[in-house]
Amino acid sequence: MIRLLPLALASLFLMVSLSSFSQKQDTTSVKSLAEKPHSIGKAAIMSAALPGLGQVYNRAAWKVPIIYAGFGVLGYLVYSNNVYYQDYKEAYIWVANGSVDTIDNPYAYKYNLNQLQSGMDYYRRNRDLSIIVTSLWYVLNILEAYVDAHFFDYDISEDLSLRVSPAATPNVYTPASVAPGIKITLKF
Repeated sequence: MIRLLPLALASLFLMVSLSSFSQKQDTTSVKSLAEKPHSIGKAAIMSAALPGLGQVYNRAAWKVPIIYAGFGVLGYLVYSNNVYYQDYKEAYIWVANGSVDTIDNPYAYKYNLNQLQSGMDYYRRNRDLSIIVTSLWYVLNILEAYVDAHFFDYDISEDLSLRVSPAATPNVYTPASVAPGIKITLKF
């Protein structure tokens, strides 16, 4: 009986240590299943599918009103410049054809052919420029979501440390000797 006591104690100790080891493994596996990595590509695709959705995915929902305000302003500029362009174009065609019928366009009676051509070119150029800027705003929205997703898991800690220590560096003029120096290490 006395011989079996150390064997029983050793087997009991082994069982306890194995069970505690398996419990630690189970909790880490459950934890790793619960934490899904933040996908950079998913943020960009979501923002491309619906502007602002990538920002919501990145937990930066405060940017969504800015994105839609930009689209609203640019959409208004596209619409407004297109309306003026169509009005000038209609008046230009009416004056160029020498029509005698009445037209409900104030520009037809107010400006001559050269002025109508100039106004038509001006508003067409502004409309096209507004469309280009709207496209750039859309691409910028996707790019912002992509870059913000890169910094999603970035550790911004308050622990900045500066360490100064002596160092020995090889001497440039005489390779066999060393020169004293100071090594400055910044940890951030």
